[in-house]
Amino acid sequence: MKRAMKTMDGNHAAAHASYAFTDVAAIYPITPSSVMAEASDEWATAGRKNIFGQTVQITEMQSEAGAAGAVHGSLAVGALTTTFTASQGLLLMIPNLYKIAGEGLPGVFNVSARCVASHALNIFGDHSDVYACRQTGVAMLCESSVQEVMDLTPVAHLAALKGSVPFINFFDGFRTSHEIQKIETWDYKDLADMCDMDAVTAYRQKALNPNHPVEMGSAQNPDIFFQTREACNETYDNLPAIVTEYMNKVNEKIGTDYKLFNYYGAEDAESIIIAMGSVCETIDETIDYLVAKGEKVGVVKVRLYRPFVKEALIEAIPDSVKRISVLDRTKEPGSIGEPLYLDVVAALKGSKFDQVPVFTGRYGLGSKDTTPGQIISVFRNTEKERFTIGIIDDVTNLSLEIKENPVTTPEGTTNCKFWGLGADGTVGANKNSIKIIGDNTDMFAQAYFDYDSKKSGGVTISHLRFGHTPIRSTYLISQANFVACHCTAYIYKYNMVQDLVPGGTFLFNTQWSVDELDEKLPGQVKRYIAENNINFYIIDGVKIGKEIGLGKRINTVLQSAFFSLTKLIPEEQVLQLMKDAATKSYAAKGDDIVKMNHDAIDAGATAYVKVEVPESWKNAEDMDFAQEISGDREDAVAFVKDIQQKVNGQTGNTIPVSVVKKYADGVTPSGTAAFEKRGVATDVPTWNVDKCIQCNQCSYVCPHAAIRPVAMTEAEAAAAPAVLASKDMNGMPGNKFAIAVSVMDCTGCGSCANVCPVDALTMASFEENEDKQAGFDYAVSLPEKTDVIEKFKANTVKGSQFKQPLLEFSGACGGCGETPYAKLITQLFGDRMYIANATGCSSIWGNSSPSTPYTVNAKGQGPAWSNSLFEDAAEFGYGMLLAQRAIRDRLADNIDALVENTSDADVKAAAAEWKDTFNVGLTNGAATDKLVAALEKEGSDAAKAIVAEKDFLAKKSQWIFGGDGWAYDIGFGGLDHVIASGKDINIMVFDTEVYSNTGGQSSKSTPAGAIAQFAAGGKETKKKDLAGIAMSYGYVYVAQIAMGADMNQCVKAIAEAEAYPGPSIIIAYAPCINHGIKKGMAKAQTEEKLAVEAGYWFNFRFNPALAAEGKDAFSLDSKAPTGNFQEFLKGENRYAALAKFNPNKAAQLFTQSEKTYKERYDYLNKLVDLYKA
Repeated sequence: MKRAMKTMDGNHAAAHASYAFTDVAAIYPITPSSVMAEASDEWATAGRKNIFGQTVQITEMQSEAGAAGAVHGSLAVGALTTTFTASQGLLLMIPNLYKIAGEGLPGVFNVSARCVASHALNIFGDHSDVYACRQTGVAMLCESSVQEVMDLTPVAHLAALKGSVPFINFFDGFRTSHEIQKIETWDYKDLADMCDMDAVTAYRQKALNPNHPVEMGSAQNPDIFFQTREACNETYDNLPAIVTEYMNKVNEKIGTDYKLFNYYGAEDAESIIIAMGSVCETIDETIDYLVAKGEKVGVVKVRLYRPFVKEALIEAIPDSVKRISVLDRTKEPGSIGEPLYLDVVAALKGSKFDQVPVFTGRYGLGSKDTTPGQIISVFRNTEKERFTIGIIDDVTNLSLEIKENPVTTPEGTTNCKFWGLGADGTVGANKNSIKIIGDNTDMFAQAYFDYDSKKSGGVTISHLRFGHTPIRSTYLISQANFVACHCTAYIYKYNMVQDLVPGGTFLFNTQWSVDELDEKLPGQVKRYIAENNINFYIIDGVKIGKEIGLGKRINTVLQSAFFSLTKLIPEEQVLQLMKDAATKSYAAKGDDIVKMNHDAIDAGATAYVKVEVPESWKNAEDMDFAQEISGDREDAVAFVKDIQQKVNGQTGNTIPVSVVKKYADGVTPSGTAAFEKRGVATDVPTWNVDKCIQCNQCSYVCPHAAIRPVAMTEAEAAAAPAVLASKDMNGMPGNKFAIAVSVMDCTGCGSCANVCPVDALTMASFEENEDKQAGFDYAVSLPEKTDVIEKFKANTVKGSQFKQPLLEFSGACGGCGETPYAKLITQLFGDRMYIANATGCSSIWGNSSPSTPYTVNAKGQGPAWSNSLFEDAAEFGYGMLLAQRAIRDRLADNIDALVENTSDADVKAAAAEWKDTFNVGLTNGAATDKLVAALEKEGSDAAKAIVAEKDFLAKKSQWIFGGDGWAYDIGFGGLDHVIASGKDINIMVFDTEVYSNTGGQSSKSTPAGAIAQFAAGGKETKKKDLAGIAMSYGYVYVAQIAMGADMNQCVKAIAEAEAYPGPSIIIAYAPCINHGIKKGMAKAQTEEKLAVEAGYWFNFRFNPALAAEGKDAFSLDSKAPTGNFQEFLKGENRYAALAKFNPNKAAQLFTQSEKTYKERYDYLNKLVDLYKA
């Protein structure tokens, strides 16, 4: 049977096949599975029908636990139900997996298998999540490639239905879920042909129904529980035959040979590997290479992992085998072996292979790349019974050495690498490119995207392969025919040119002219280009982007240049194909954006320049661009030298276990982000000293703390580098004022220039201002001026900015709406604060290894930051608070006892002051210093014991940070419990109104009318009133703030919240890149201002403590709206897109939303009267 060929990733393949058999899908976003749910939602919104002739009902729940509960309920009532998940999300479903399996319900859980967080979060692929479910009674089916996902996902659904056993249908996260391949796809008619409709009818007739009621979920006692549990044995005994039946149906239709275990390799193999997942593709490719050389090797691919059928395994293994190696993509500390190994050993016990040695190896944890060279090492290993591959283990010496690293990709395959900057559009353009190649040529195509967990600003490397032979290379490209560098700064950081094969092509995006290349290119780059006859081209994509109006979004310019240079498709045809793809990609952003991209495509096709490589380049000397690392903090310096520089230089895979051993518990030094100095901005702010009015607003709003006011003495100013201009400080005679910019840390977002009230900042070329870095470096070396801070007050906009930000140079997006709030909090309380951070954007920009942006002051003090999980941040932070209180109470008792037994007047006085300020963080720190000094002087054993724990004496500021996905949805139950506790704890909610980190899915904070993932047709319900819920307790401090709308109210609310002697919650409006602000993220602060003026957001403060003082407890800090509400909505693509594609629905929802917000303003005004003193 011939099937249609389409280019898609594994997530879309799974979703396509799964949608066919699904009545209901209960979903919740988690990387890397979210795309399956998003695709299903889009298809449902578009009216796609399943094989039963109906549109799938998609519902987003508040958590994965909630999604699993909804799946259970839906299955119980007779709807074929699916969900999509991974990692911690899957683990939250485990209690329901037991129940669904125990009740014999035919649900399917599609899982893009992902690492489970341990010492650190890792969003990438391995099997630790699915292995954690192997004991639940759920059947488990595994696929190794995008094609297999398409082919075998129906088997999971069909076998679940006929076998009355739920299935986990899994494949590798990222390596398969996000790999794009040209594959054969199912027609729903063929899937319907395979479906046993009698089984569907029987399932629905057995489901819960008041017309023939039964009860499920009883509580059983010891007398019958065991027997009843054993009664399901025949069900599981029969299931493999059912899976085989449907695999055979698939085989008959499409000519494949899927079995429970498939063997590939030499018929007389002596060394075989047993594995499952995407590594099997690499093993296949390696086997072809080795067998062609006469080696006797093979692989057994596990497809049905649960139930594990030992007879089928034994049948798949060649009789000639002399050595078996089992590969597991997980680590189970303390176990004698990982799960698949233990299953294999148990299965072979007593069989004809009983005496064959079985080796066990770990590989690929957290998406560690697994190459043919590593697989060859496995085949050749005869010494290490337990081993690892892909790392250098010089501690327990388990790793296998790579002695051969051949090219095994089929001859004729073209390999391309594209180096981009996160959010510059490179990844999106290459997704379009591979689809253009796959769908419009007879070539097979593969794309994979290698990037870190930053949402933007990180390094992205797109790996594209295409050729006339199926591509099974599930590993990164190391030898490329084409390399493109989309960020000029990268040429000094990464050995990208060295990836090119002789005669390859290098496309370099740069503002440099041909004449400047000789001077500016590193010698090692020039020499490699010359010695290897590299075809070298340059293009100024940034210039083209600016001229067209796209700014830094240069992706379509460079995509066009790629197609023009490679000539894969005739020029006229490919230009039109690229424009069609751009129209599809950017239609939601408006016709003007589409036209700009079309213009960019036309320009890119001819804008590149061929560089004639001089012979002299063969003798070029290496440029030493290694960054000199020094500093007073030995722990940070050591970490940067040993780890950060290598990771940031893309050589982290060479770091051995011995180097990271000291960080095995996940603890890393603070402040390492300051050492990065990435230099990725194309434009940076320049300061006009004469225009400046010293308001400090530029520093206040900077998302990355890259621009700061500097207070200097006249002597310090005189000693400053010439690039650091200064002027007399207003209101502080004898002091000088300057604005310093860290051009190497700036992202070029332009927020500072946007808010400057007198246009004293303008954005100018990075290269023209690179020397300004010396001024910043000098400025931050100066001591903080306490007299200046006291003069202007730390809790004001101006005064706060003279305090060192203890959050700097994070990986947040340029123009981020979240980090300015967090940075301000660290300026106010950072030297004494704890942060419990919910997983999400704020945890990723807050601690994305190897760069830690939370830093320390001159005394070594700074935020103590930690992340537990997504769902438990409130409880985690509460636990921190309880620990502090328990320790401090014990110390208080010890101090009381000491005071009773001492005659030292200084100790008595200091202890009295410390006790008086016990709960006042603002003053208890100074009292603690006095107490410690007195105790050290007193010198008794009791005093020494207290001093030994002096770090716990002072009152700390406990904060919980998280986004709206956490606060409104998955973590709401815990948040509610914590604020209800009445304890002195502070909560900051970064309200972006979507799940920012997972890609913009709707939350209960998303307002009506907004298009978001999981709300493709526009969200139809209004935003949850989190502030109102918190206020209902009556004893919780509650504030809503929007920095750009009212900077003074923002800092005032934060200071009040921290000072409030009870629970406080601040909900901060945070514009996000997912909003699609038409003016761009440079205008994020302006967008906050417009939101308040339009009556879309309201600033207010509710302070119960004021009522006790006879004052008004509620302050509505927003004036009556004066802006146009619907015009504001249309300024953001999340709303404008709905107006474009469904204007009638948009009109209805926008009008409904405007009415809701007007009613809310009226309600808030009533609260002013209600809480009047």
